[in-house]
Amino acid sequence: MRPSLYLQFPAVLASLVSSVTVAQAGEHWNMSAEQPTSNFITRIARDFARQVTRESKGELDIRVSPNSRLFKRAQVKAAVAREDIQLGDLFMSVLSEEDPLYALDSLPFLVTDYDQAKRLWQASRPAIEQRLLKDGVRLLYAVPWPPQSLYSNKPVTRMADFQGLKFRSYNPTSARMAELVGAVPTTIATEDVPQAFGSGEVQAMLTSSATGVDLRAWRFASHFYDIKAFIPKNITVVNEAAFQRLSVTAQQALLAAAQRAEMQGWELSWALNAYQIRTLRRRGLTVADEVPPAIRTGLDAIGRTLAWEWLGTAGAQGRQIVDQYREGSAKGQAE
Repeated sequence: MRPSLYLQFPAVLASLVSSVTVAQAGEHWNMSAEQPTSNFITRIARDFARQVTRESKGELDIRVSPNSRLFKRAQVKAAVAREDIQLGDLFMSVLSEEDPLYALDSLPFLVTDYDQAKRLWQASRPAIEQRLLKDGVRLLYAVPWPPQSLYSNKPVTRMADFQGLKFRSYNPTSARMAELVGAVPTTIATEDVPQAFGSGEVQAMLTSSATGVDLRAWRFASHFYDIKAFIPKNITVVNEAAFQRLSVTAQQALLAAAQRAEMQGWELSWALNAYQIRTLRRRGLTVADEVPPAIRTGLDAIGRTLAWEWLGTAGAQGRQIVDQYREGSAKGQAE
């Protein structure tokens, strides 16, 4: 990742808002965006839509509806498959009950930095694309979240501090992780997190620095630990039949814009993480400079347990992907 982009981050993010929209388009499509307008993934989606209109010379216009207004995250893929909407972006691991492959990027501590996350995505992407196509859905692009960090309303310095803690979960992996540390998992939608902390329904959560800033976590949490549990992704998908009905010009515009959005997403996510952690600290959260050693040791052990459990459900294909990723990581370290 380029350090220069971190310095330019506010200006780069602002440029996503100021892109010029081309006037009249021919066909109109609807896209569900999971996050609010201010979130960087939604801004990338809007920039993607503008580029499609521009590059297709107005043949295809995409209307992006943010904040899950059209469908909740768990409903998006099915809505796209039915063509209730033509496109949607969603948190990939919410699909893990359909296929364990979708949970791969949410396995704790399998990856801990962006280079590792990109290698894992390169190893798993072909299988994910094929799995989506079975349901009539085409993968367009993926954007990684900043690493998942621990937020709590009290200090957490040893594994015993997790015992009985009410822990917000958002997919089966995070719920299982909560169980393994001795916490009590509670499924809470992102938009309901502040209220859940305020009522005592939740006392801790895993989420990114970006979501922490979006939610103004300093209003309800007191401590932040950059444990880099995993680097999950949002994927943007399109109905395959709708894609095939497009002209070659519109298809090429869609694919070119998707390629640009993915590249932009990886760079911005990296830059955003450092920027937003500084924001959390400045706003009053106690940001631990280092993860307590006892916590790191305990979480690493839990990560190994979850990886073995996942491999037991993912079959030969899952093992092949992980082996390919690990071979690539070993080669990268050797270089």
